Amino acid sequence: MKYWKKLNAEQRLNRVQQALKDNVDFSKDANLGYPASRLDEKVFTNESLFLREMPVLSTYIANPNHIGCHTFGTSEFAFKGTQAIEQEVLKMMAVDLFKIEEDQFDGYISPGGTEANAQAIWIYRNEFMKKFGVKVDEIVILASEDTHYSIPKSANLLMLDWEKVPVDTETRDVSPEAVRGSIKAALGKGKKYFIVVANMGTTMFGSVDDPAVFTDALKEYQLPFRLHIDGAYGGFVYPFGDFENQINFTNPDITSITIDAHKMLQAPYGTGIFVCRKGLIENVLTSEAKYVEGMDLTLCGSRSGANAVAVWVILTTYGPHKWYEKISVIKMRTNWLCKQLDQLGVTYFREPEMNIVTIRSECVPEELAHKYNLVPQTHDESNQWYKIVLMDHVEIEHLKDFIQDMVSCEHPNPS
Repeated sequence: MKYWKKLNAEQRLNRVQQALKDNVDFSKDANLGYPASRLDEKVFTNESLFLREMPVLSTYIANPNHIGCHTFGTSEFAFKGTQAIEQEVLKMMAVDLFKIEEDQFDGYISPGGTEANAQAIWIYRNEFMKKFGVKVDEIVILASEDTHYSIPKSANLLMLDWEKVPVDTETRDVSPEAVRGSIKAALGKGKKYFIVVANMGTTMFGSVDDPAVFTDALKEYQLPFRLHIDGAYGGFVYPFGDFENQINFTNPDITSITIDAHKMLQAPYGTGIFVCRKGLIENVLTSEAKYVEGMDLTLCGSRSGANAVAVWVILTTYGPHKWYEKISVIKMRTNWLCKQLDQLGVTYFREPEMNIVTIRSECVPEELAHKYNLVPQTHDESNQWYKIVLMDHVEIEHLKDFIQDMVSCEHPNPS
């Protein structure tokens, strides 16, 4: 790891304090041109020593605006200090975790995985239209039926069709035959350019797509495509296993990746990460944003620099080795749960390197699903699955209680 390092508390605090000094200070400086300020001091105060020694909270109160993309061209000078921290986070993710070459990526800390996925599809739609002069109805999104709802949402926003590839109901795999069938169906509707979204951990099942199943078929048909990886859930879990992960930028077909920090990384909600190869993000440059230095290449525009600082603090608190250790413990708890379910004869799905266990609904009494807040696949009578997500707070004691209740429901005590 070149950029992702573990730092002690003093080092983290000093780095963030220096970044805030490099930013405009709305509490001291006369900055007349920005439609921004620190958070309202009648509600938020930074006078206490406690807050001044909390780097993330201090940044929230300072209220830096990270509008734009700080890996491309210039950016707003007023927030250069915390922008540099965002750049450091992106290097940790793009170079160290996802193996892209030095300075060969663009990206930003987004308000979440939903926007980051939409950003990728927006980029590729515009690229196809600008580079090849195609019509919007000749472009199609190709993704599995298990993909996140942000994909049909993006399709709706960007006026694109989504060709839904069926998955195996037992393995949740996308087969080559299913992909070919979906490609043929898309071609029959006049589609010529494909935006592929492959999952690194679906929201309901934690299932991981093999990107080659999509790209091999598209190459077989000699069709132009771009490949985006939705790792919003699995990005901070799946790469930390005892196997050689191939879902990264060493695969030349992969052009962008989404990862969420507000899930496994436990950053504040509204914190996603988007990275893509150089030469792509300029397809969504908003040239009309002339008052923004560097203009804007993001869907959201203004966004909080405090979210970038939060991710940086978490990553440097752990470092890659401690993070691997944390994920290993969570996976061991997941293995323990699966072993108990096997002994009970409960039908479930679990991707081997992930921490989601999705149980057939007929195996879980409804009262237990409510007691333990299990999430259903759908909130109506047609529901077929409930999922358990082994987050940091879910310990073996919680799982033991759940298993004991499962046993009690199966073999109730005689009254």
